[in-house]
Amino acid sequence: MISAAIRPSSSLHSLVVAGLVALAATDGYAATVETSAREAILLDATTGAVLLEKNADQRMPTASMSKVMTIYMVFERLKNGTLSLDDSFRVSERAWRRGGAPSGGSTMFLKLGDKVRVEDLIRGIIVQSGNDASIAIAEGLAGSEEAFAEQMTRRGRDIGLRNSNFANASGLPDPNHYMTARDLATLAKRTINDFPDFYRYYSEVTYVYGGIRQTNRNPLVYKELGVDGLKTGHTEEAGYGLTASALRSGRRLILVVNGLPSRQVRASETERLMDWGFREFNNYALFKGGDTVSEAEVWLGQAPKVPLVVEKDLVVTLPRKARNDMKVVVAFPGPVPAPVNKGAAVAKLIVKAPGETPVEVPLVAGADVGRLGFVGRIAAALKHILWGDSS
Repeated sequence: MISAAIRPSSSLHSLVVAGLVALAATDGYAATVETSAREAILLDATTGAVLLEKNADQRMPTASMSKVMTIYMVFERLKNGTLSLDDSFRVSERAWRRGGAPSGGSTMFLKLGDKVRVEDLIRGIIVQSGNDASIAIAEGLAGSEEAFAEQMTRRGRDIGLRNSNFANASGLPDPNHYMTARDLATLAKRTINDFPDFYRYYSEVTYVYGGIRQTNRNPLVYKELGVDGLKTGHTEEAGYGLTASALRSGRRLILVVNGLPSRQVRASETERLMDWGFREFNNYALFKGGDTVSEAEVWLGQAPKVPLVVEKDLVVTLPRKARNDMKVVVAFPGPVPAPVNKGAAVAKLIVKAPGETPVEVPLVAGADVGRLGFVGRIAAALKHILWGDSS
């Protein structure tokens, strides 16, 4: 095995966009902060590195945080053109009675029989957390809330929600309605990435409908923390929860907490964890996709060496204190035998840092290298026998 240390170009130390390989934080660093949340996860949205997790794969009641999936289904239809912001749906007796003013829960205060624009329903769900708006839009899109919930579950699995099941569109208590903190973080990331034109609704702080003004229940959108979404949740069983995302200096974090005892603790705990994530960790861009990282010798090749190329942008999320001790090494098992096809994986890039799990990234041949003819191979073999030269 041949290996060589590589120094990433200083010109690449800027945040890059999606399609990245992450060096994820390990428990050695995540354990430096604790949380009173029953379930929690904090991750870097660019690299996917997990900075903190606690019971992140435990099924939990999510209350209104599952409305993010309801809205995802709406945004998807808006994006593909099968739904318009100006379309409208009628408020059924079920939507009014189960989610409206008579219910005593979070509501948009829709009136029975009214036809309501989709855009108003979106704001009613996101800003006002209206259960009536959630049911109305589910019935409008799928005919019934039950059918819509089945669609939510199927689509959730398609987008990577591995341990989630939806029984309704609002998040009202049901033993068959659950998610995990990790799934909620995945959903938040998909929402942000898939619908940049519609995600803005999550940052609205107030909305007035029917003469009733309500404010966004996300406590972090009112502070200068860079928070621009997503959704709170609360039931007696679930406790107080929040799925939130913040963007600071081009870097985005996603936080999910649940099972907190009060609104006040939810506000203070989420702010503390967000600040910790931005303060203690940073992203470091090492190589851009297509960069030549090193060269490998070629055995019996028409060229003596082949360039080694990284296919995707490589960014690592690291504790700031670990950055100076990071090492990047190229490794391959001796000279690469010819012929070599451009794009073939022939080596690997290994990124190491104290307290972190090493990450291995494939390196591919940056060019075709043909094999020497018979005479050339004989000459190369004799040269190697006589002088140990493998080129």
